[in-house]
Amino acid sequence: MKKFTQEQVDELNSKIKTTEEALQWVSDNLHPRVAKASSFGAEDAVIMDIMHKINPKFRFFTLDTGRLPQETYDIMDIVRKKYNITIEVLFPDTKEVEDMVKEKGINLFYESVENRKLCCEIRKVHPINRILSTLDGWITGLRRDQTEVRKDVNIFQIDHGHGGILKINPIIDWTWEQIQDYIKKNNLPYNKLLDKGYPSIGCEPCTRAIKPGEDLRAGRWWWEQGEHKECGLHIDHK
Repeated sequence: MKKFTQEQVDELNSKIKTTEEALQWVSDNLHPRVAKASSFGAEDAVIMDIMHKINPKFRFFTLDTGRLPQETYDIMDIVRKKYNITIEVLFPDTKEVEDMVKEKGINLFYESVENRKLCCEIRKVHPINRILSTLDGWITGLRRDQTEVRKDVNIFQIDHGHGGILKINPIIDWTWEQIQDYIKKNNLPYNKLLDKGYPSIGCEPCTRAIKPGEDLRAGRWWWEQGEHKECGLHIDHK
């Protein structure tokens, strides 16, 4: 596993400012031990398109939690065929899911924040931990204007929660309008839930369309009050 110091990461952030520069550096220095995590939202459509233009052999993976909307499965196949790529689909451990459902029920997440975080941990965090343990870096679709806890994130980070590998956020300073414009100008395929008012897309029972004036991530775990709207994939464990 390739390790980076904070000094090296700070230097990268001082020199590299654009999405294309960041992804070109990743291709030159980390491929093939780097992969893009995709939930097939709008941000993913943009990054995957730019990545494919830079290196058609870039790796992509997704987490199939077993509770995804049909629209997400549809776009997954469309994107795979458009770019002629392999998407590494990761599944949760069957016994972990079975034991959780047996003890707490199939829709346990509605009952408490603790239950919801347990479901996210088993269906998302554990599977991603398995693949990240084999990589030197991973690429996300994080943006600063998504949530308050992401406002200080840089393009390059040390991921302390995953063995100190590099975490790359190439569109961290893009706005929602820039994302939409890129999709339209480049005629990209995208998740049709976006047209139904879903700017942030997760599992089907845990995501709803947002109302006018609501935060972009208000549709995620909408029944929870005062939470940071995170599932555990992007927590800084430093």
